[in-house]
This record gives sequence, structure tokens and C-alpha cells, in this order.
Amino acid sequence: MFGSMKMNLKMPDYIPGACNIGTGEIRRRQLVAVAGLVFSLVMFSGLIVTNAPRGARFSLFIPLLVASVGWVQSRKKFCLAYGFMGTFNFGKLGAISRVADPLDRAADRRMALGILLQSCAVAVLATMILWVAPF
Repeated sequence: MFGSMKMNLKMPDYIPGACNIGTGEIRRRQLVAVAGLVFSLVMFSGLIVTNAPRGARFSLFIPLLVASVGWVQSRKKFCLAYGFMGTFNFGKLGAISRVADPLDRAADRRMALGILLQSCAVAVLATMILWVAPF
């Protein structure tokens, strides 16, 4: 009875302005987010240990931006770069396909811009929190 039942594990399809990457690409962005966060924490620790001037903490913005871009992309299942380039990938890593419809490409670019702005806002907020931290 149960032997004939099959689970449908179909990968999600490209959805203009909403989803342009599959599982492998999402994992890659999660790794980037973790790497950016780890680098940010190590760098912050180094600034504290060396008693660097408080203004040096603004240098944390770049690694925090890397972390936030990776995190936002993985949560939204949407690649910022692919969105701007008019491409998508649900298969093997690096095997990208072109978006044919100009309206779909426009929707992807709007989403990519939104991800960029959201990521910048997260990185600015995190940088400001670390800047005012009483260490």
C-alpha cells in the first residue's frame, strides 16, 4: 500500500522577482553569511584586544555587509547578482540560465535592489551597534 506512494520532491521553479536560486545556491549564500559573521566577530575582537580607536569599528561595515547579503539572499531564495544579470539557477552550481522575458528581468532587478538596500540597512545597524558597544 505505502510502497506505491512517492513523495514529490520537485525543486521550486524560477519565479520572477521572488525566487531565482535552488538549494545548492542557497547553501552557498548561507556559507557566505556565516563566513562574513565569523570574520566580523574576529575583526571586532581584534579591535577590542588591540584597544583600537572607536572609529576603527566602522571598518566592520564591509564584513558585516558580506554577512548580511548572504543572509538576506538565503532567506529570500534570491541571488542579488543573478537578479541584476537577468539569470537564475536551480541546478548544478554555476549552471545559470538566462531570463528571457524583459518584464521578468525588471522584476528581478527590483528584487535585487531591494535585497541590496535591506542588506545595507542591516550592515549599517550592526556596525552602529558595535560602534556604540561599551568595550
